[in-house]
Amino acid sequence: MTEPVRLSKRMSELGLSSRREADDWIAKGWVRVDGKVVSELGSKVLPHQKITVERQAAAEQSKRVTVLINKPVGYVSGQAEDGYKPAVTLIKPENRWPDDPSPEQFHPTQLRSLVPAGRLDIDSVGLLVLTQDGRIAKQLIGENSAVDKEYLVRVQYTKPGTLPDADLKKLNHGLWMDGKPLLPAKVRWQNEDQLSFTLREGRKRQIRRMCDMVGLKVLGLKRVRIGKVKLGDLPPGQWRYLRPDEQF
Repeated sequence: MTEPVRLSKRMSELGLSSRREADDWIAKGWVRVDGKVVSELGSKVLPHQKITVERQAAAEQSKRVTVLINKPVGYVSGQAEDGYKPAVTLIKPENRWPDDPSPEQFHPTQLRSLVPAGRLDIDSVGLLVLTQDGRIAKQLIGENSAVDKEYLVRVQYTKPGTLPDADLKKLNHGLWMDGKPLLPAKVRWQNEDQLSFTLREGRKRQIRRMCDMVGLKVLGLKRVRIGKVKLGDLPPGQWRYLRPDEQF
């Protein structure tokens, strides 16, 4: 016998919505299970049952925006802290990239519940995603996220000579952090002082700590890609909308 699960959890698993969104739709009577409206929060379903949502839910979801920003140094990804401003404060008409191809019009309501899907340290720069869409947030930062992220990292070797090949191999696979092994990464030299890191996880200050373990000092760190979405020519401090044809 398969155990019943909460309807909102099942909707999130199916990629229909985030859990919070699902609860909102259930309360509004926009969710049907096997054709019948279910409006009681906490209702449970079996995996084989068919879940559908009303058109209003899809319409509301389609209005949600996702924004890409080239975060400069000195901005935090999420909540304001220690006098530093969050990256969302840069999302205003005058900072929109003039070459943004999206026909989307900016409206202040788009700033409501626009949250970072992942983080970049205050001293790191590059691609940061802010979204109102719970499905995208789950895709990028959910426990089972398979979306890789690519970084360009300027480094200086703090020991005599150059970084041994054995230590480059360790950066690719073999290091431990906080008592757990790191997932395999792709780390390779771009030029004599810059490495490319491609990761599928994002522990706090992970790249800086990895470099530190093999005697490399990080001088600069820039995220250039998340999944199939690239930073491209987006200038520092400017933003654009995620295009309809772009997917992570």
